[in-house]
Parts: sequence; C-alpha cells; structure tokens
Amino acid sequence: MKIKFMQTGKLIFAILFLLTANDYVNAQTIWPIKEWTVATPQSQLMNADSLRAFDNDIANGKYGNVDGMLVTRNGKLIYRKDYKHDYDKIFGDSVNKKSAINAYDAGGQYNYFNPWWHPFYRRDNLHSLQSVSKTVTSVLIGIAVSRNEFPDLSTPVLNFFDTSQVKNIDDRKRKMTIEHLLTMTSGIDWNEETDYNDPRNDCNIMEASFDWVQYVIDRPMAIDPGKTFNYNSGATELLSYIFRKATGKDMEEYAAANLFAPLGITNYFWKRIPMGLPDTEGGLYLNIADLAKISYLFLREGNWNGTQIVSKDWVKASVHPYVKVGGKTQYGYKWWLNYYSTDSTKYAWHGSGFGGQFPIIIPEYNIVAVFTGWNIIDGKPSLRPGEAIRRLVNAVEDKSK
Repeated sequence: MKIKFMQTGKLIFAILFLLTANDYVNAQTIWPIKEWTVATPQSQLMNADSLRAFDNDIANGKYGNVDGMLVTRNGKLIYRKDYKHDYDKIFGDSVNKKSAINAYDAGGQYNYFNPWWHPFYRRDNLHSLQSVSKTVTSVLIGIAVSRNEFPDLSTPVLNFFDTSQVKNIDDRKRKMTIEHLLTMTSGIDWNEETDYNDPRNDCNIMEASFDWVQYVIDRPMAIDPGKTFNYNSGATELLSYIFRKATGKDMEEYAAANLFAPLGITNYFWKRIPMGLPDTEGGLYLNIADLAKISYLFLREGNWNGTQIVSKDWVKASVHPYVKVGGKTQYGYKWWLNYYSTDSTKYAWHGSGFGGQFPIIIPEYNIVAVFTGWNIIDGKPSLRPGEAIRRLVNAVEDKSK
C-alpha cells in the first residue's frame, strides 16, 4: 500500500507540475489580438495597494493632467484607469490667442489648446502621442530594414536631396547619416531645449512653416554628427521624407499594412504636415491599449503571435544605449533608456511625448505600462517617466526571483 501511495503521489505531483508548467507557458504566450486579457495585480505578483496608491495620487492631481494609466504584466492587463479633465475650462480663451504653441487659427491641428484636436482626436479616445510618434517611426523603419526595404543606416542623409537646393552644406552635413537622425546626434544647429511656448524654439518655427523638411535640412551644422545628443524633432521629419524617397511608400500607409494590421490596430489618426508627409515627429494618435500593444511587441523581441514583425536584431539595436543624455538616461533609436538600478544592465525602455505620453517597458519584470496626459504648461505638476518607472518597480512583489 505504501508503494502504491508513493506512486500515486508521484503521479499527482507530475500532473500538478505539468499543469503549473502549462500555466507558465500560457502566461508567456498570451497575445492581446483584440483586447488585453484581464487579471488581478496579485495574480501577476504586483502589489495592488501600491498601484492603487499611484492611481490615487494621479486622481488627486499630484501629477497634473494625466488622462490614462494602463499597466500590464506577463501579457495581462492588471490595472487601467481613465481620468477626465475639462480642457475647455482648463485652457479657456488660450485656444483663440496666437502663441508659440498655437501658430495657426483657433481650429488648427497645431493649436495645442484646441480640445477638438488635443489631447484627444475629436474628443474621442484617440490620444495625441506627440513625440512618441518618433518612437513608432523608428519601429516602422525597423520593419522596413527587417524586410530589406530600407537603405543601410550609414547612408548619408544628403543622398536623398538635390544638394543644389540645400543651404549650409559643409563636410559635417555631408557626413550626417540616417543613424545620426535616429539617435538625435545629427549635429544640426537646433534649439529645442527652451520651453515650447518660446517662439525661438526651432520645433515651433518648423511647425509654423510651410515646408518642414526644407527648414530642417537647410539649418547650418553646429558640430560633427555622431558626437553629442541634441533633441531635434525636425530630424524625425527628415526620416518621414527619406522613407518616402527610399521606399516609394507613404509611412502611414506602410504602418497600416505592416504594423497596425498585424497587431489588430484599426483605429488611429496621423496628422499631415503642409507638404503632405505624415507628421512623424508628433502627429500620431492611438488609444492607450493599442499603444501598449506596440510596446508589448518590443518586449517580445519583435514577435507577435508567432510572426516576426520586426527583427530581434532591430529591437536589440533600438534599445542599445548609443548616446548619453544626462543623469541616468541614455538614448537608442528613438527610445529613451532609463536606468532604475545601480546594476548597469537594468534599465527601462520608454517613449516620451509632449504633455505626458509615456509607453514604458521594464523587460526585467515583463511589464508594459502606458501613461497619457496633457501637461503642456511648464511650471505645473506633471508625471515624469522616471517617477512612473520607480513606482512600477516598487509594486513588483517578486524582485528576488
């Protein structure tokens, strides 16, 4: 009887082990094809009280105008909140006053105080991503590279222009490559460090011009490319132009077929610059759950439900720390890399958009989170990506594993 009991016990243990193993595998192969699978924070070893405390701080205005918070772990949605703000009341008559961030008429797409356009598209659920559009642009270039449809990143930028129509050409501009545009090391003389309400900000001047691409490529060079990080929204608009010239395809149409459709993203809006190109520096709108899908694609090394959408090599290259930004932050191919530990191998990947758009990936813990907001006036409370990462990591209950 003892032998039979032991054999039965072993059988039960084996069955339990297989069930546990299958549960683990299933947890690792969940795909939000249409919607995210919902789970409790506790089931994914996240502290619910910590997430609720974060949520309460957002709801009580500690971080200004946050519009949405979405947290996933192991491919499961474990926390989601939306926060309502009366932007008509908040910004009042600013919509009718011309300023650096309202260069056109009151109804224009680049009037950042107009609630018909910002932060939501036509007051629905598509949120302005602002500079997270740059990150998505990098993903699209990665897809094209993976499909051998895009030039080598060492290709000089001037190869795509009629140089007789470009101003301020010198040896430094001749050395500027596609990779320099991706890593914000173009060397172009560009001032985007000032407040976006400052009319001297080159991004504002570009957005108020008719031909954005010409404005950027005509700028003089300040330093040799590849040397120093200098944030330049215009560099990403050059990528929109180069993509069209190199592939013969419109970047939005390419995104619809090769990124959005495979991920089940059917609802989006992408603003166009006056010359007709997609506004790749800040014009994309997505809902918060779909932006999380794109981030999850990168967490899964470019694979989506068994299909390699973008190569593992591109994902690895994208989140490689190419250039130091400052403090604990470095930069890859339009991805910000935020170190949250003294361990130099532990850093989160995130996008960052004007107003508070932060898709965050913490690969060590299989976390994808997205925050959206509309904090567009300097000096007001706002959520910063480092703070969001800190609070997410603090909520993880299995750090030692």
